[in-house]
This record gives sequence, structure tokens and C-alpha cells, in this order.
Amino acid sequence: MTYTSMETPVDYNEGGIRSTAFDEDLKKFNWTPIIMEITLFLIGIFNLLSATAVEDKSLGLYKTQLMWFGIGAVLTIIIFLFHYSFLSRIAYFVYFANLFLLVLVLIVGRSSLGAKRWLGFGGMTMQPSEFMKISMIICLAKFFETDNVIGGYRLRDMVLPGLLVAIPAALIMLQPDLGTAMICMLVFGSIMLFMKVNTKTLLILALVALIAIPLAYKYALKPYQKQRIVSFIDPMSDPKGSGYNSIQSMIAVGSGKLVGKGWKKGTQSHYNFLPEHHTDFIFSVFSEEWGFIGCTLLLALYMIFLLMSLSIAYQSNDKFAMVLTFGITSLFFWHIFVNMGMVMGILPIVGVPLPFMSYGGSSLLTSMIGVALLLNVANKKFMF
Repeated sequence: MTYTSMETPVDYNEGGIRSTAFDEDLKKFNWTPIIMEITLFLIGIFNLLSATAVEDKSLGLYKTQLMWFGIGAVLTIIIFLFHYSFLSRIAYFVYFANLFLLVLVLIVGRSSLGAKRWLGFGGMTMQPSEFMKISMIICLAKFFETDNVIGGYRLRDMVLPGLLVAIPAALIMLQPDLGTAMICMLVFGSIMLFMKVNTKTLLILALVALIAIPLAYKYALKPYQKQRIVSFIDPMSDPKGSGYNSIQSMIAVGSGKLVGKGWKKGTQSHYNFLPEHHTDFIFSVFSEEWGFIGCTLLLALYMIFLLMSLSIAYQSNDKFAMVLTFGITSLFFWHIFVNMGMVMGILPIVGVPLPFMSYGGSSLLTSMIGVALLLNVANKKFMF
């Protein structure tokens, strides 16, 4: 007589198979965005310690920057818990909420050095214009996700996405904040070129720009903004006034020579010749202390970061993710290009921070949110 068992056979290797599958998935996880972010932030905090070593013995700006990094880490985890497609559903809500904050800044915002750019919450402040850059990119990604234009964008096709950028840029200009408004326009231009603009439209836009630039200089810019452009062309025209920052920055960059003066040995920042050396001119401090070799290594890290971001955009499976990641990549590129260009005297001085290096909570959070979105798209198979 033969007996058969009614029990399901137990696969004692099942746990091992699941464990192996998890290990294989973990190996495929793209850690590069986080690794690059932490590396650049550590260099930035190390540089900030030196930049503020003299006047900041009691304030501890680096501690505040570490606190903001902790908040950014929490936001990164939250963003990573949801699939990036969720942003597509709330894109316009995020955009208009941030637009409301920009209007609120003009009404009840805090002023400093003649500019009204911050909202206060208890003992903390935030700069909505920084977050607007990410909100604008998310909104544009949503717009282009559902927009189907064949043969390249024409002028009439660019009106609506142009308004989505022009309105916040105009509100930011009223603060006034020329640097952030300019970054918004540069990112928009980059995205439009990425989406393909037909040749005739490009020629028309180039002609309009040639006509608009001198008119904007004459009628739209404030006197101090005009003077910055004059000082950019000839810093020595006003060496103790509008040209002072540019001259001191170039002295700092040049005095670093090949290997730099060493950590905490930079004279331009420690003797307060260089203004805003912990924010807009943080790269000048780095250049003076680490020289050409240090700057080359930092530029190489930024280049790796940008190439990684472009790779994520290229490998995206859908249009929303592609435009989103390309927009974030262009945002980082223009921040790096404009900041380094202005401190080296090849671009006019505007208030544009260097990602992960410049002191500032809103700027750091914006950069970390950008990296979190890159991480989300790069590891979409792990998303809910």
C-alpha cells in the first residue's frame, strides 16, 4: 500500500532565494547621487569652517548648515518613499502654492540689505524663490508630458510654458533678485532647447534678444544693477564701490596659485577683504586656500555629478521623468557656471549660490530636493 502526503513540500532554500534576490536588487541600486551629494557637502562644510573661522567663533554657521542638511536628509527619505509619477499629479498645486509664497514675500516678507526675499517662521527664515526653481521645473515637466508638438516648438507653442516661467521670474525681480530670476530663465531656455525649438523660432528669439537687452538695460535694471555691469567690464572704474567685490574676489582666486595657501590660511576672507565670503563668494575662499589643483578636483567632482544627472535623464522611461531630471541637471549646471564665472570675473556679479558649498538653508534644501528627485527616478524599480 502506498501512502501520499497531502502537505505541500517545504522549500528550505526559499529564504535563501529571496535573500539572494534582495542582494541582487541592492547591487543594482544607484547610490551615485547620494554619494556625490555627501562628498560635495563635506567639502563645503570643511570650506565653510575655514571661511567663518575668524568672525564666527560664537555664531557657528557650520552648525546651522549641518542642521539644514539633517532636514534635507529627512526630506530625501520622504521623497524617496513615493514614485516620482506622484509629482505629475500634484505638479500644478506645487507650482501655484509656491507662487502664492512669492506674492506673500512682497507683502509681509523680511527685508535685508535692501531686498525683501524671506519669510519668517518663528526663529527660522525661508526663501521661496529658491524653492520656486524646483517647483517651476516640476510644472514644466508636467506641461511637456501631455504636450505633443511635432517638428519643433514655434513661438505660439512657447507662450504658455513661457508664462509659467515669466510670472514667477517677474515676482522674483520685484524682490529684487536678479540672479535667481536669471537662473529661472536660463533653465527654461535649456529645457526648450532640449524639447527642440525650430530654426525659424530660434532666429526670431535671437533677434528679439538683441533688441531687448539694451532696452532692458536702460529701462528695467536698477541703477546699482547697471553699475554692476559697468564694473564687470571695468572693475577699476569704481574700485572702492561697485567694483570692490569683483576685484577682491579675483585677488583671492589668483593668490591661490598652484596649490593654495592652505586651510584657514586665506587672507582675503580672514581679514574681511572679501565680502559675503560664506555665501556668494565661497568659491573664492576655496580657490585661495586650495589653489589651481584643488579647484580642478572640485570642478571634476561637479562634472561627474552633472554627467551622472544627464545619464539619469537619458535612461528615463517616460517624458515627465526625462524633462524633470534634465531640468534639475540644467539648474545645477547654471548655478555652478554663473557662480564660478562671477567670482573669477568672467561674468557680472549676481546673487547665485554654489550648490552644496554656499551657506544658506533654502539653497541647500533646494539642492538636496533636486538630488532626491534624481535618486527617485534613477531607482524607480524600488518605488511604491
